[in-house]
Amino acid sequence: MVMEPTETTAASDSSDKSPGDDAYAAHLERSRRVWDRWSDWYGLSESDFEPIRERAIDRLALESGDRVLDIGCGPGVNFAYVREKIGSAGHLVAVDYSPEMVAKARARVDDHGWDNVEVRRADATTVAFDERFDAAIATLSLSVMPDVDSTLETVRRHVAPGSPVAVVDVRPAPSGPARLLNPLIWRFFRWYANWNPEQNVLASLRAVFDECEVVETNLAGVSYTAICRTADSRETRPSGPRDPNR
Repeated sequence: MVMEPTETTAASDSSDKSPGDDAYAAHLERSRRVWDRWSDWYGLSESDFEPIRERAIDRLALESGDRVLDIGCGPGVNFAYVREKIGSAGHLVAVDYSPEMVAKARARVDDHGWDNVEVRRADATTVAFDERFDAAIATLSLSVMPDVDSTLETVRRHVAPGSPVAVVDVRPAPSGPARLLNPLIWRFFRWYANWNPEQNVLASLRAVFDECEVVETNLAGVSYTAICRTADSRETRPSGPRDPNR
């Protein structure tokens, strides 16, 4: 069973157990305000990104009975498709920091009567579980978090060795003429989602996981899907720096 923290404990994790600096706390609080504000309008991006999200979930090769972790779940846009894969015997645990997003995700669960889907309000850098997961997914969430590295270390600790982690996220255009639009893209991401420009999600993925591959790009590379895995043990990770742009 997964150990369920109280709402008070989950909310206080950001200040008591976070990396501990003012910038971290400020970004986390801005994210809460931004996503509380957008919680009523998330359906716009839900439909636009649905095919991309579903292809990412397909790449997890989920089976009936699997345990899945959804990091930054928002209003639960991945729940129905993941549950199609894992069936009633599986277990989906979802985490988000925005109270309004969590409320909408739980309402979605209640409306469908999914008794094997659990939604927690928690800081993804500090949340803990007493089970390991067969797969994890993060869609349009990592790049808005104040500490991607700590979040990914949390994910790594809780997925079984060799299990896949699917990430769908956005970035400024990496190449081509679309790079001319990057100043506008940057400002839009920052306004819309409290995007964190100081962090490189792909570089963090490649630093934390043993294998990580970009398997799909869309919108001139602004949207991408990456699949990452751990080896059987952390000691088997290759030494030396990795090229974050590779």
